[in-house]
Amino acid sequence: MASEAAKELAAKQKAERKAAKLAKKTSNDPKDWGFVRQLRETYKITKEHDKELYKWLGIGFGVVFVLVSCTAFFLNPWWVYPIFGLFLGITADLYVLMWRAKKAMYNRFDGQPGAAEVAFTQLNKKKWAYEPAISWNKQMDVLHRVVGPAGIVLVGEGSPARLRPMLASEVRKHEQVAYGVPVTSVIMGDGDGCVPLAQLAKFIKKLPKKVDKLQLSEAKSRLKALDAMRPKVPVPRGPMPSMKGMARAVRGR
Repeated sequence: MASEAAKELAAKQKAERKAAKLAKKTSNDPKDWGFVRQLRETYKITKEHDKELYKWLGIGFGVVFVLVSCTAFFLNPWWVYPIFGLFLGITADLYVLMWRAKKAMYNRFDGQPGAAEVAFTQLNKKKWAYEPAISWNKQMDVLHRVVGPAGIVLVGEGSPARLRPMLASEVRKHEQVAYGVPVTSVIMGDGDGCVPLAQLAKFIKKLPKKVDKLQLSEAKSRLKALDAMRPKVPVPRGPMPSMKGMARAVRGR
């Protein structure tokens, strides 16, 4: 009986492992993908939105390979350096692919409602937290909030003329509950005084650090109370694309 039970348990565990492996293989979540699939999917998506991808991959590989291979004329053994150049060229192409993938993603979603969230996903989650669509108007102009080392950053998405009074009002509300935590406002866009989508994450990261973890924790608690008084935004959340799979494919797991 014990032997039969052990066999049944082993068979059950084997079936479970097989099912888990199949589920992971067919999963659409980048977290479940292997390195090769992540790289393949990243290349496929980028190619659809970047017509110059082949050119940049060729330049990245060619320049590195030629430079490394040329050293073969001066060093021994000469045959090592072309092989070394091959591997470095492939590595260079991985970095080129990451660069072009990020650029293609911004181009793909620029101008769409909720596109600011694309930039927010590029922030370090250990340092920054964001809350999309904390305020809006009938014209679908939306305000988002990012909280991190620079304090509170309010990001407007829509018409600059309509967003400015909205931002001014929200800045006052946040300053009343933030108690000394600085509140910065910015409008995402291509006009004067605006920050383009592709530069938004970099803009937020470069803001000077003004608060510590304790201040941030206290501010987040007060902001929850402020948000509890708001109705939920009645507009779509936006594209919310993820770069996790792309970044992981380039870095490796």
